Amino acid sequence: MDRRSFLKAGTGLGGTILAAGGSGRSALAQPAVSRGAAAGTLRFVPQSNLANFDPIWGTQFVVRNAATMVWDTLYGVDSRIRPQRQMVESEETSADGLTWTFRLRPGLRFHDGTPVLSRDVVASLNRWAVRDPMGQMIRAIQQELVAVDDRSFRWVLRKPYPKLLLALGKTNAPIAFIMPERIAKTDPFQQIKEYVGSGPFRFLTDEWVPGAQAHFARFDGYAPREEKPDWLAGGKHALVDRIEWKVMPDPATAVAALQNNEVDWWENPITDLVPVLQSNPDLRLDIADPLGNIGVFRMNHLLPPFDKPEVRRVVLMAIDQEDCMRALVGEDHKLWRQVGGYFTPDTTLYTEAGGEILKGPRNLDAARAALKASGYDGTPVVMLVAQDQPIVKTQGDVTAEALRSVGFNVDYVATDWGTTGTRRASKSPVSQGGWNIFFSWFGGADCANPAGYSGIRANGDGAWFGWPSSPAVEKARDEWFDATDEASAKAAIDRLNAAAVEDVVFAPTGFFLAYQAWRKNVSGVIQAPMPIFWGVSKA
Repeated sequence: MDRRSFLKAGTGLGGTILAAGGSGRSALAQPAVSRGAAAGTLRFVPQSNLANFDPIWGTQFVVRNAATMVWDTLYGVDSRIRPQRQMVESEETSADGLTWTFRLRPGLRFHDGTPVLSRDVVASLNRWAVRDPMGQMIRAIQQELVAVDDRSFRWVLRKPYPKLLLALGKTNAPIAFIMPERIAKTDPFQQIKEYVGSGPFRFLTDEWVPGAQAHFARFDGYAPREEKPDWLAGGKHALVDRIEWKVMPDPATAVAALQNNEVDWWENPITDLVPVLQSNPDLRLDIADPLGNIGVFRMNHLLPPFDKPEVRRVVLMAIDQEDCMRALVGEDHKLWRQVGGYFTPDTTLYTEAGGEILKGPRNLDAARAALKASGYDGTPVVMLVAQDQPIVKTQGDVTAEALRSVGFNVDYVATDWGTTGTRRASKSPVSQGGWNIFFSWFGGADCANPAGYSGIRANGDGAWFGWPSSPAVEKARDEWFDATDEASAKAAIDRLNAAAVEDVVFAPTGFFLAYQAWRKNVSGVIQAPMPIFWGVSKA
């Protein structure tokens, strides 16, 4: 029995878990969650387990989402992707664009009671810049980054970088979170061991049980901005006392818990269960982010067989985006589409230049012939597939079948999302814990342009996991940054997309929209690239 059949049988898909307006108990397994929690506690089912909690060391969305509650940022983008002041009170830029001087808001404090000082900012930015694509660009042209006094710091560049504020306020990981200096001095390739920030919620380390729960409490020392909240910008008002993350990798368990008032908000219900959720008048359902997501099949460019571009191109020939998206999202074509490139559909920079191989009819005979001609010798390719992350598992299942059908020897490694996040950072040979393939997804806001788009970088060791190296991609990306008009910027993006397809930076598996669901006594849930917890209340 396949996944859809099992879920339909288990839920009835007509409201038999909890009939509309009824009060029946679910026949499904019940999670060990306290019912009837106080209104001051918001119970949330995240997309996956919070296996680690270092938002600079890795790029997993689940870590980033939790981190936005705990650590604050100098700037934050609003829903128009414009950076707005957050921890910063003011900034000044020299006439030549080379010197930036920033001043922090007064009264900022960390959760341990210590004041936020400029030296904390400098240490935090130095650690972030090692791992972040935009940070790496800034480091390459940086002359100095120094604390001037307790509330002021100065950034001097050798070349203007007009997108500096966007780099400091963007939504994609790693975000430039500010930590105490003692924590920020941790090697950026090692995980931090202390979780102290200055954001609207404190992380309750003593209550953290990876694989089960992660809890947060309102930080009474937080001073929100006066502006209206908008994504990561504006006033971050914590309206509940506690937020309790309850890890539920089984969708049937999560939907039962939501209907039975055992949890309040489910980040990513699978599409198969949407009819059940829609039938319950006590629930609300909406698209989580109108900019959607792009599915990702990521190959390790350092190890055979994907060190050869001709083998990577066979993958593009074999993967059918329609198969991936139908398995992931279902038959509703309004929720997904095939893409001929790497940028977010229906945004200014979307292009399909050079992307014919991504969308054209599949020719598996040609793919088999191309794989044979590449010299592939049947060496197993280790495919990491997290079973507790439906988005990842679905892509992995469909892709494994497609690759086997054209002649790849697939070693399907069923694992969890936390292990995937750790193992994908390894550059070791497969025999020593390395890997060949993993799956993920990017938020549409992150893929609207190349500025903070970690997946499109192709700068070798400095690139995102998989470490592609493509001078043509990097050259076109630089040309976009240097473009002075819309036409030249768009031309650079066309060149970038074509080069990324040619060198196969990664294989997109399609564009899709995802839902979120919550109980009607919860208010303030908005559409955004991530769950926004400030401004959310519970009656």
